[in-house]
Amino acid sequence: MIQITPQMRILVAIEAVDGRKGIDSLAQLCQEKLQADPFSGCLFVFRSRRGTSIRILVYDGQGFWLAQKRLSKGRFVWWPSGNQPTRVLEAHQAQLLLAAGNPDAVAAPVWRRVSAK
Repeated sequence: MIQITPQMRILVAIEAVDGRKGIDSLAQLCQEKLQADPFSGCLFVFRSRRGTSIRILVYDGQGFWLAQKRLSKGRFVWWPSGNQPTRVLEAHQAQLLLAAGNPDAVAAPVWRRVSAK
């Protein structure tokens, strides 16, 4: 099971990838295109060319996890764009992305001081 924690570094690949790529191919893509170490514990998120599925690659210290979510209807509408190879997301934004939502949506702050009354 992959657990997304607030202290995790989460990188979303801007460019779509072939949905048939496996762990080794995605890890190589992390090194060559994203200029990131796949063994760092960073969570990498990739989207298929059609936008119907996303894949998550993460190394946990013993081995790689590869998870995929394929939507039964529709597509992942939000996806970052730009000249950089990746976009960094916070943990709560990654959760929104996994739910096929918009990570850029304005929401309540991640952390608020609880006032003592």
